Amino acid sequence: MNHGHFTSMPTPQCKIGFMPLTDCAPLVVAKELGFFKEFGLDVELVKQNSWASMRDKLSAGVIDMGQLLAPMPLAGALGLDKQCENLIAPFVLSRNGNAITISRDLHTKSAIGLNFHQGSEASYLKPLIHELKQKGEKLTFATVYPYSCHYLQLQSYFQQAGIAQSDVNIVIISPSNMVSALRQGDIDGFCVGGPYNAKAVREGIGVTVATSIDIWPDLPEKVLAFKKHWYLQQPDTAYALLKAVQRACRWLEVTANRFEAARMLSKRDYLNTAIDIIAPSLLGSCLTFPGAEPRSVPAYNRFTCCHEQGSNRPDNHDMSQLYRYFKLSFADQLDQKRLLQLKLEDIYSTALYDRSTNWRMQSNSALRLVK
Repeated sequence: MNHGHFTSMPTPQCKIGFMPLTDCAPLVVAKELGFFKEFGLDVELVKQNSWASMRDKLSAGVIDMGQLLAPMPLAGALGLDKQCENLIAPFVLSRNGNAITISRDLHTKSAIGLNFHQGSEASYLKPLIHELKQKGEKLTFATVYPYSCHYLQLQSYFQQAGIAQSDVNIVIISPSNMVSALRQGDIDGFCVGGPYNAKAVREGIGVTVATSIDIWPDLPEKVLAFKKHWYLQQPDTAYALLKAVQRACRWLEVTANRFEAARMLSKRDYLNTAIDIIAPSLLGSCLTFPGAEPRSVPAYNRFTCCHEQGSNRPDNHDMSQLYRYFKLSFADQLDQKRLLQLKLEDIYSTALYDRSTNWRMQSNSALRLVK
């Protein structure tokens, strides 16, 4: 394919799926500040209620592009998640952003007196897990999707403390239902992205004991992804979208802009949540316990890479590390032939990202990639 010059215009409308999470901020900022329009795009942001819904609508072409969990395209390429096959994810939308929150009841039973301002290992749970095991019972923790950083981070949290995964139940619940499940006692804790950890603390039902930075600092969390055939049909639209979102990510690098981003996210069309629940993580604070001073976590929500001057490039080192964690966790489910054929560059395409950074819109509104 010749990527030298294109003259196609963006599609009249482009639909991008997003989850009502704090780290959808770049998409909301690009929409609210008119960055999409500046690149000749008419974008509709389409709210999803679960990662499975996002996956299915992207696969069916109901949406053109989606905010996805970073491991989802990898799971598709390895045959674990058929609906995620043939995806390209050339843009890292966010890093970090997750946390582990336990119920107040579990905190009372296991964690009274612990200082969570440095992040905690899960060893405080071992006595209770042992006690429950004698009764044939287990603690139940929730995560958002099987093929997610949340799932892998929760596994790591237990493994680092010498807790076998077989000693706890891990269930899948959509992010927006996590807090109600904790309140009702259906689960003892969860690993989820913002604003739901802060929401549980603000409502007095949860204690946040660790962030994803304590477990996997600065690894990719969300990516922008689309089907390969969609990209081949309209590459310039893809480049324009990536450019607009990259501009939003760089806007979010300025701390003074983050409170304004929280205000945007609080709107009904997006998170429909109070600013005092959304803003802390954007401003580098982690609410840990009701009424307690927040923990300082400066990189709680990161929207650009910390070592490449604001890049959103899916760096091979980072994606290889994610792949290693993924392969270890799902080793018994993987097809060896697919493993041998896998090329991370085909999924997390640095070449496509680089082409998008060189793309320019001409003054006559024709879209063209400039070499």
